[in-house]
Amino acid sequence: MPHTVRSLALVALLACLTGCFGKDDRPVQIVAIGDPQSLFSADARMPHAARLLRAATVEGLVAFDEKGNVVPALADRWIVTDDGLSYIFRLRDGKWGDRSPITAESAQASLQQAIAAQRGQPLGSNIAVIDEIKAMAGRVIEIRLHQPMPDFLQLLAQPELGLVHNRRGAGPMTSKRTSDKEIKLSGVLLRPIAPEDRGLPAEEGWQEHTRRLRFSASSAQTALKLFAAGDIDLVLGGTFADYPRIDSAGISFGSVRFDPVQGLFGLSVVHGDGLLSLPENREAIAMAIDREALSSMINLGGWTATTRVVTPGLDGDNGSVGERWVGRTIEERRALATSRIARWKGGTRNIGPLRIAMASGPGNDLLFERIAQDLKAIGLDTRRVATGADADLRLVDVVARYAAPAWFLDQLACSGTNKLCNQTADQLVDKALIEPDPLKRADFYASAEAQLTITNSYIPFGVPVRWSLISASISGFAPNRWAIHPLMPMAILPK
Repeated sequence: MPHTVRSLALVALLACLTGCFGKDDRPVQIVAIGDPQSLFSADARMPHAARLLRAATVEGLVAFDEKGNVVPALADRWIVTDDGLSYIFRLRDGKWGDRSPITAESAQASLQQAIAAQRGQPLGSNIAVIDEIKAMAGRVIEIRLHQPMPDFLQLLAQPELGLVHNRRGAGPMTSKRTSDKEIKLSGVLLRPIAPEDRGLPAEEGWQEHTRRLRFSASSAQTALKLFAAGDIDLVLGGTFADYPRIDSAGISFGSVRFDPVQGLFGLSVVHGDGLLSLPENREAIAMAIDREALSSMINLGGWTATTRVVTPGLDGDNGSVGERWVGRTIEERRALATSRIARWKGGTRNIGPLRIAMASGPGNDLLFERIAQDLKAIGLDTRRVATGADADLRLVDVVARYAAPAWFLDQLACSGTNKLCNQTADQLVDKALIEPDPLKRADFYASAEAQLTITNSYIPFGVPVRWSLISASISGFAPNRWAIHPLMPMAILPK
């Protein structure tokens, strides 16, 4: 081939490669805050970064869109029977990652495998609502439940329930391990899968409307430094622990997006020994926390402080459980708490510092100082320990997977790892799950919350804090109440 022809051919090839995935061949750089190795975690208890990667490469029957809505994935449509006990899904006419067709039988086996992997994990007790999974004619599967669960589709959309066939998922993106030498981060390069391979209508020139993503995980310090320098386009997975780093990194507040989440943000009582053996002593600790001062410290508009186990105002919350100690000032509460602690000491008992476990980070540094000051006011010393160390109290900071009282109550159930629990509360939740009347069901949930409130095994502060950093180049991102930001929408260029 003449030199000129070879040169023209090379130019044409380079032009094709540049245009195959959008106008700009530079991948969008996305970093999730977390241990860099957590991205490839095979543990069923997935870290945040691993959940995002799994959602991008291993779809479930349904998935989340960027706004947190449940949308079709491997199933392109479904119906729910009037009694709420049967969900019938029609699978799309697509292929697994190994190019074999998606069938009812293969999807059934994959879903059963995903469910088995979650036994003993955070989703395990929720998944127990499933009674049977049946492969029906053609590409149809039926999931039957023991009792109705209004948020069942929300549960199925969780990344942990993505379906794997022969060790591979079915998209919507493919991944390849890669590293960026300039920013010194290892991760994965993600590309959208062709529509026809996903069981969707073929679309000519679909590559021109998509772009590649490079997805990594790093510490908050590294992520914020790279974002401030313009080396990465999006930071995901921010929590209160690292929130103060934004200001110290010199990042414009206009780049910050907060997710309007619900969930648990407070202290869990690890054991019922010594001082913590009595619920009134545990209540004394709860009374000592100055939530107004905590709210001022967090200093976020819309942040909700609460003394309740269940975030107020959810669907299914009848409002009969109110905030605690209404009408009592913080001084009055602390006076009562001080008397209880003094009575327990009885002049002879020696109480060592309460060990409080929480992750590192400047936000948690401030939080611990606040808690230590509050408990000092009632005669208790404190000592901070690492998250995996033996502790008396442990910081809980988790976003609700679905917005219903059942999720909150389940986190504190006796079926979990909680050493302090209330069996009466569990029984009331069980009754609520099979109660068809929504008003009676709400009463059961309220009674269960009241029982847990009396137990004082969890000391609530308020709702969790979740944030992201977003540059002008990002599309397909929206704050949502689950703090889950699927990667596939960010690979679609706006038209």
